[in-house]
Amino acid sequence: MNRSRRTGLSAGAAALTLALGAFALAEPAYAAEPTGNDAGASSDQQGGGDETGIYAAARIQYSGAVAKGGSGNVASSDVNWTPPPCWYAPYLGAKDFKKKMSKDIDTSKNTPGMGGTAGSAIGEMERHYEDDYGWTDTPGYKDYNVEKDGEGMFWAGVENPDEPDYLKRKSCTDLPFWVENGEAPPPQYEEAITPEMLAALAYQHMELPDTEVTLAPEAITKVNLPTWAWLDDAAFDEVQATAAINVPGFNIEATTTATPKSLTLDPGTEDATTIPANGECPIVDGRIGEPYAKGRADETPSCGIVYGRSSNGGTFPLKASLTWEISWTGTGQAGPVGLPDGTIEAVQDITVQEAQAVNR
Repeated sequence: MNRSRRTGLSAGAAALTLALGAFALAEPAYAAEPTGNDAGASSDQQGGGDETGIYAAARIQYSGAVAKGGSGNVASSDVNWTPPPCWYAPYLGAKDFKKKMSKDIDTSKNTPGMGGTAGSAIGEMERHYEDDYGWTDTPGYKDYNVEKDGEGMFWAGVENPDEPDYLKRKSCTDLPFWVENGEAPPPQYEEAITPEMLAALAYQHMELPDTEVTLAPEAITKVNLPTWAWLDDAAFDEVQATAAINVPGFNIEATTTATPKSLTLDPGTEDATTIPANGECPIVDGRIGEPYAKGRADETPSCGIVYGRSSNGGTFPLKASLTWEISWTGTGQAGPVGLPDGTIEAVQDITVQEAQAVNR
């Protein structure tokens, strides 16, 4: 039987809550709530199974230069670019899915007040997975596809725990669906996990070295005296982060690479001049800026600042932003693919004193 997905299950969407921490019909949609923050978004893979070896859960594995327990420290230079707020990924094998889903449906059916429209929706849910009851572009299943156990997995929505927008995080709400091993998810599930999405998630979790600019003079400078700025060679190491999903029948990964590109200086006051004028110091001959050497006080640095007034006993917040060029490679990609540049910012307090010259 085919029915509109919306009319098929929306009537009881607010009533049925399945306790697996993953699936809850949410008003006013017809679909399931994405999995909780601890599923599909961890720094490791956890799973279970029985003698068949079917995993009960798949998590994204992060490795390389990644933060522990949350987002990294890289901000995208493109304010319109964001990692996926949610996605669909392998969740349970057929036997495990039947065990959990049927138990929760039975619990919901026996909950006081689950009659009328809500009870009818629960019955339709049960028929969908047990009695081959489907609707437009969504086939039903016979006995939870148990006969196909080991030949595929049920996929479900996963929330990105680091997505601040609640509605976006909760937007992958279609009911769990079956995907055969080695096959792509049905095309209507546009949020099904891909290598490109893994690359974006690796980007989100990437932890880059802090930006610490070396200055000469170091912390106290003089009005109208050029302050030299440069980065140590160690800041130019390439950094990589990898995200992967590896479960029976489904294995994809992506590695996101960050390479230093340029340094931008913000003096912390309008009464200052940056060198170059736009404040952006590019990489030249494998370095940004040039270390100061004794006797070069009268020279103009390739990267630096000239303050036009003193800080009057206080300090100016010098902000240094290191821009990193970001790209990724992964399953199915022949070569690197560009992503928006990333930036790391650091603030250093600079004292500027009244003087026209200083022995250095």
